[in-house]
Amino acid sequence: MTIKQLVLEDGSYFVGEGFGSEEDSIGEIVFNTGMTGYQEIISDPSYCGQIVTFTYPLIGNYGINRDDFESVDPAVLGVVVKEHCDTPSNFRSEETLDEFLKAKQIPGISGIDTRKLTKIIRKHGTMKAMITSMDRSVSEVLELLDHTSLPTDQVSQVSTIKPYVVPGRGCRIVLMDFGMKHGILRELTKRECHVTVVPYDTTAEEINRLKPDGIMLTNGPGDPKNVPEAIETIKQLIGHVPIFGICLGHQLIALASGADTSKMKFGHRGSNQPVKDLRNGKTYITSQNHGYAVNQTSLEATELELTQLSLNDDSVEGLAHRVHPVFSVQYHPESSPGPEDTASLFDEFLTNIRTSKKQQKEEAVCLNVQI
Repeated sequence: MTIKQLVLEDGSYFVGEGFGSEEDSIGEIVFNTGMTGYQEIISDPSYCGQIVTFTYPLIGNYGINRDDFESVDPAVLGVVVKEHCDTPSNFRSEETLDEFLKAKQIPGISGIDTRKLTKIIRKHGTMKAMITSMDRSVSEVLELLDHTSLPTDQVSQVSTIKPYVVPGRGCRIVLMDFGMKHGILRELTKRECHVTVVPYDTTAEEINRLKPDGIMLTNGPGDPKNVPEAIETIKQLIGHVPIFGICLGHQLIALASGADTSKMKFGHRGSNQPVKDLRNGKTYITSQNHGYAVNQTSLEATELELTQLSLNDDSVEGLAHRVHPVFSVQYHPESSPGPEDTASLFDEFLTNIRTSKKQQKEEAVCLNVQI
C-alpha cells in the first residue's frame, strides 16, 4: 500500500491510499455525482486535463469491461474516491479498476473524505490540484501548483488527427470531433447513418466538399473560446445544412451565432440533472459533463431561441435557430452513462435532414419550372 496525498491550490489537503499509476498528476479538480458509470466517466474525453472526484462512496465494484468505453485512451488525469474496490463482482468484469488505471498511467487516491472535498469545490469552485506522494511537503506542492498553468489545448489533444469513415446506407453525416464520446457515434450508426469523422479544425470548405446531409458537433473538453477556428467554421456552415450540437458543440453554436459563454463555478457533472423543455413543458433527467455555459442574456441579440433550462440553476440547456435547422443541447442525449430520456433528439436531427432535402428538391423543381 502506497500513501498519497491530494493537495488543492487553496491549501486544503487529504491523505489516502494510492492505487492505479504511481505517477504524480496536476489537473483541475472536479466532481461527478453519478452512482454508476465510472468506466464511461473515466474514458470520457471531456475530462481531459481534469482530476475527477466521485461522490458515490464505492467505486470499482463491477470492474472494467470491454463494452463501456467512451474512448480508446482516457484523457482524465486522476481519480479520487472514498473507497476503491479491488475485488469486483460482475459477469462482464475483465479487469479491476486498479489494473486499468495502471495500464493507462492514471493515478488514483482512495480513503479520503470525498464529501468534504466536494463541499470545498462547491464553495470555492473548481481549482488546480495535485495527486502526489508523501515525499513532497504541502508547501512545496502549493508552490508547484502556483507556478503551473492548466492547458488550454485540450480539444486538440483528444480530437481525431485524420478523417475517417464509418460506412452506412442512410444520411451522410459529417461529425466534427471535439472529443467525441463513442455513444454519439453509436446512436448515429444505430440509425444507419454514413458518418465521416473529421478533426476539430476542419474548414467549412473541406466539410462542404464532403457533401453532407447534416453536421454533428460533438462534446469536448475545456473553454469553447479556445477553439476559435471551429467557431468560424460553424459560422460559415449555419444555413447550408442541418446542424446538431451536443455539449461543447452546443456552446460553439451559441458563440458562432453571436451569443456568449462563461465558466461555471463548479459545473454540471452527473447523470441525474433535471432539464425542462420550454416547448412542451416536459422535464427530462439528463447526463451532463461541462464547466462552461451559454449566457442566457446574450441570446437576446441573436437568432437563437432558448428551448430548454436546467431546473437546478436555470442555466441554458437547449437552443434552436429561429431561421435555419440548427439546434443544440448542453447535456448528453446519448446517455453514456445515464438515462435515455432524450435519445429521440437524434431522430429529430434526421427529421430535420429529411425535411431540408425535401425543401431543396421542391425549390429545384420550382426553379426549373420558372426557367
